[in-house]
Amino acid sequence: MKKKVVIAGGTGFIGQYLEKQFKEQGYEVHIISRQSNQILWNDHRGIVAALEGAELVVNLAGKSVNCRYNAKNKKEILESRTKTTQLLGDAVAACENPPPLWVNASTATIYRHAEDRPMTEEKGEFGSGFSVEVGQAWEQAFFAFQLPKTRQAALRMAIVLGEGGVMEPYKNMVRFGLGGKQGKGQQMFSWIHIEDVFRILLFLLDHKDLSGIINASAPNPVTNRELMESMRKAMNRKLGLPAAKWMLEMGAVALGTETELILKSRWVLPERLERAGFEFKYESLDQALGQILKK
Repeated sequence: MKKKVVIAGGTGFIGQYLEKQFKEQGYEVHIISRQSNQILWNDHRGIVAALEGAELVVNLAGKSVNCRYNAKNKKEILESRTKTTQLLGDAVAACENPPPLWVNASTATIYRHAEDRPMTEEKGEFGSGFSVEVGQAWEQAFFAFQLPKTRQAALRMAIVLGEGGVMEPYKNMVRFGLGGKQGKGQQMFSWIHIEDVFRILLFLLDHKDLSGIINASAPNPVTNRELMESMRKAMNRKLGLPAAKWMLEMGAVALGTETELILKSRWVLPERLERAGFEFKYESLDQALGQILKK
């Protein structure tokens, strides 16, 4: 029998990548999403059937935060995370042979704006504001389940870099000569290559002692100024105009997004993974960008 994995919210940038990788490793992959050709979120029996005998379930479901934080979007961002987590937990609990591992996405934005020191799982401090509240509610919904046969890990993910996703707007800025620092440029940028996200999942399958909160972030975060320098270098662009905070505020309104995505200082280290012996394939940003932008 084929090994089986279930990916919830598997139609986005990360989900599509994971589906492809798991299939290449010989897994049968089931996707839960809002798209009619997949298992739908309101199909409890279908979800339970997919989960039965699976080795792993990964939940990535949630509306993109790349939007204006108005009341309607805020409600959707929050509920698309907490409700899907609850639906999934109910389905795992209903299984006779539930997956031994459930990995739920969370966010590294749960930590406060940090320019003074890095945030680890043990010594990280929560911030305040909408994004932090979403992260907390999401994890609460996840850990509310006590499942005797299923180990649970919440991945506090840094910004995931790969072909697509957040790379597109950054590439466009550099391409149009706007690849300078954003704001003061001192804010930290924690990131992880998408291939390492997949490798962490395999690592968690193997390391049965790991559960709870795990920072999924490369060990070498950079400042925003260094990020933009690396982008220009990788794309062979000498000049990049900086963008002041007021310019970003105007641009964010025009693009229908929030400046927090660029201006918040996320300084996150993967202490638990490194302690457990995980080795990142992409430790430096230059390595990661070299791989992504060489195509």
